[in-house]
Amino acid sequence: MFSAALFCQILLATAAFAIPSSKDSLAARIARRNAGLTHQSHPNQLVESPFPAEVTEVDAATNGTTAKVSYSGNWAGAVLSAKNATYKTVTGTFVVPHPKEPSGATGRHSAAAWVGIDGASCGKAILQTGLDITVNGSDVNYYAWYEWFPAPWTDFTGITFKAGDTVIVSVTATSKTSGKATVTNKSTGKSVSHTFTGQPDLCEEDAEWIVEDFSSGGKLVPFADFGKVEFTDATVTTLAGKTVGPAGATLVDLVHNKTVLTKASTGARSVTVSYVG
Repeated sequence: MFSAALFCQILLATAAFAIPSSKDSLAARIARRNAGLTHQSHPNQLVESPFPAEVTEVDAATNGTTAKVSYSGNWAGAVLSAKNATYKTVTGTFVVPHPKEPSGATGRHSAAAWVGIDGASCGKAILQTGLDITVNGSDVNYYAWYEWFPAPWTDFTGITFKAGDTVIVSVTATSKTSGKATVTNKSTGKSVSHTFTGQPDLCEEDAEWIVEDFSSGGKLVPFADFGKVEFTDATVTTLAGKTVGPAGATLVDLVHNKTVLTKASTGARSVTVSYVG
């Protein structure tokens, strides 16, 4: 009886030592994710339209008028642009999607859903934050991150996600060289933020709600079938203190090898990006 009890205690102690701490688990996940490569968003890489004539879409945000559609090698979503410094805060809320590998493809595929300031008409700096969405077979992972381009992004720690969670993402430019990025998992009540100082100058001329094919190791990652990302409560606060929605935004659809992979649309306070490839 004593031997059996002792044996059980030894088993329990061994199991306890075998269970990694949450810190070790996070470090292991980040190490597997990064694999020694740099993960980075980039300015909008415009490409030639795959269609013979300019395309417009009905824009619900402007009472049924048409919105211009542009095409990109790495972005999909909506961009508001001004001719001078205008935008201070960009916010959006979305439900975490469950991605899958594109039809006929296998292996690791990713996308990043984010909000940001600059990177479209002003490509020298971008203040942004969002969620990395990755699928590899049955393995699905999500990572929150922040970035002030041209530096690569940095993962937030202490926050996790699962498909179906509601996420709020927000960036604020407190000056052209400083700002704040915040990601909140509304479903769990957890929020994380990062404050930037001494960064490359923003233009404060672009406001964006984007799903991106980001870069790793200097090249675009295989793009995931993310399903749909709908940014609700999509708003911009201007430097003058006015809050507006995405009315008048240019829609951006992502194109690979002359194939359009996404479809973007806007509402009065929403930007929807769907995978159609």
